[in-house]
This record gives sequence, C-alpha cells and structure tokens, in this order.
Amino acid sequence: MTSSLQNVKVSRDETAWEVEIKAEIPVEALSKYRAEALKEIQKTAKLDGFRVGHAPTERIVQVYGEHTILKHALEHAIQHELPELLAKEKLLIVDTPRVTSETPSLDKPVQFTARAPLAPQVALPDYRVVAAKHNSNKEEISVTDDEHKETLTHLRRERVRIDKIESGTEAQKAAEESRALKEDELPALDDAFVQSLGYESADKFAEVLRTNIKNEKELRLREKKRAAILDDLVESSKIFYPTLLREFELDEMEARIKSDIEQGGMTFEGYLMEAKKTREELRAGWSDAADKRAKVRLILAEIARKEHIEADGDRLAKEIERARKRIPNADPSALRAHISHALRNEATLRFLEGSSEPLTATVHDHQH
Repeated sequence: MTSSLQNVKVSRDETAWEVEIKAEIPVEALSKYRAEALKEIQKTAKLDGFRVGHAPTERIVQVYGEHTILKHALEHAIQHELPELLAKEKLLIVDTPRVTSETPSLDKPVQFTARAPLAPQVALPDYRVVAAKHNSNKEEISVTDDEHKETLTHLRRERVRIDKIESGTEAQKAAEESRALKEDELPALDDAFVQSLGYESADKFAEVLRTNIKNEKELRLREKKRAAILDDLVESSKIFYPTLLREFELDEMEARIKSDIEQGGMTFEGYLMEAKKTREELRAGWSDAADKRAKVRLILAEIARKEHIEADGDRLAKEIERARKRIPNADPSALRAHISHALRNEATLRFLEGSSEPLTATVHDHQH
C-alpha cells in the first residue's frame, strides 16, 4: 500500500534523538477513512429502534456528529499512513508517536505533526582492543601483615561495641567507647573468641581472614578494571539514544534511593525536606550519571548482540527460582526479563575482562 500523505517533511532532533514528521492527509484520503470509521462505529452503535450493527449511517451521523466521525477517521488515517511512511523512510522508532493535528474537515487537507523516539544508534570502537589494553595491566594482589593486623584489631573493637550494646549501652555511645580503647585493652583474639564466631581456632581464623581480605581486594580490583573498560568504551563510542531511556535510568535510580531511604526508616518526602531539594532538582543532579548508565546499558547490549552472548539457561532458571521465593508477588515475565538482562550483562563484562572462571556471584551482586 502506497502512502497517500502529501507535503511530507521529515526531520530529526539530534538532541532528543526523535524524528518529527509534518504531513497532510488529502481530502480524498480522509473521505475514504471517514467511510471506514463510519462502518466501525456502525458495528457497535446502540441506537433506539435498531439492532446493534444495523443502524443506518445517516442516523449514526445525526447521533454521533460529524466531528466525532472525522476524529475517528483522522485516527484511522494516521494509524495506517504513518507506519507506511516510517517504513519508507527506514525509520525505526521505539515508542508510540505523539501526534498533534488540526481539527479535521472534509473541505481541506488536514495537517498533523508526529514525533517519536528513534531506536538507539550505537557505533562501538574495537572493544576487544580497548579491553585488552586494560587487561594487560596485571596487578599482583597480596595482603600485608599490617593490613591483616588492622582487620583483626577492627574485629576486636567490633566485639567490644556489640557486647556493650547487648549489655544495654546506647549504640552511639558503645561505638565511641570501643573506639576510645587502646589496643592492649581490647579482648584477646584467642580460641574462645573465634569459636564464638564459628571457627575452630585462632590460627584457622587468621588464615581464613587473610584469604577473605585478599578476595575482597581482588573484587575491588576487578570492579576498578571493569569501570575503566566501561569508561573507555563510553568515551570512545558514538551513541545516540532517545531521552526516554535516560528517564528510565532516572526512574530506576529514584526507586533505589526510595527503597534505601524507607529501609532506613525515613520517607522520601522527609529526605527531600532534609536535603532541601525538590524531586526535580534531585533528578537533575543525577542527569550525567543516568546518561552514563544508559550508554553502558546500550554498549553492553550491542557487544552481547555482536558476540552472541546470552544468559546461561541453567543459571537463569536458578536465579528466577531464588527470586520468586524472595519476591513471590513479582510479575513473572518482568522478573525473568530483569534477571536475564543482568546475567547477560555479567557474561558480557566477563567476556570483556577475558575471564574463564565460573560465574558464582548472584545476579544482584552485579547490576548494570
């Protein structure tokens, strides 16, 4: 079917990454769509003295009015003609177009304007080269005796703080008193101490602690390297995306901070009052972070597409089952999509860092 639109003007808003179409529906085309709209109204019209679907068109026009029928005709015209035009112009959109128009009339062409967000456009650098550059910086991880001792001292102070709270001391005061103690005043890290933590001996605990410190340092190094790779890719990629994606990221950021605030016993409104900011000011301050999050999301999706990376099926099933137990009322399809997306991103990040180790972290440990 060939589009009957006339005086078509197509332009792009590079900033919002939207297409704008201005066009006219000629009188003959609107007349044809009016006939279709009239038939559609006739099918469900309930008019006194007539069975549903059998009222004469003249009576329908009298009851509904020409304005209503032409409004339906215009909707029909745009629903049929706009997709044809978008296909002809090879324009991929990611949301329903927003349409404004003149009041339709059968004596003249009807002008309308449609705006719609375009599908993101992602041009990546050679991401293998970018990743290899950062992965080539090998850093040996070790735990010094001072780091080990410092952690042990921290644990001894924590034991004092917890004991004081359990004996009735106010939490803030307990923390202050534990910090004020000299090292030789802290409880000894002996077998009895570590057995209360679930370990068989002080020596075994010291060994496990050293391993845990090393694992934590390795995790921080991995996160630092991932961040460096992603920063490099964001900087060297050419990405266009519609503003609705940034709004999506802002919504996610807002939902997360609301959850954190509520878990802390405060309302979001109370937080805004304390911060002396409006919701709009808060979101405006997150704009750069949301922009980066949107670009990272698109970059990882494009690499996954190019490299045919998908979430591991067995892992996905296990994570979905775990999530269902934790959030029994969650929408199943939304839950699956969220977890699948997170697992695919994790697999893509592991591809970038050249990791062949089995995935052991849960999906909630790596949100991107």
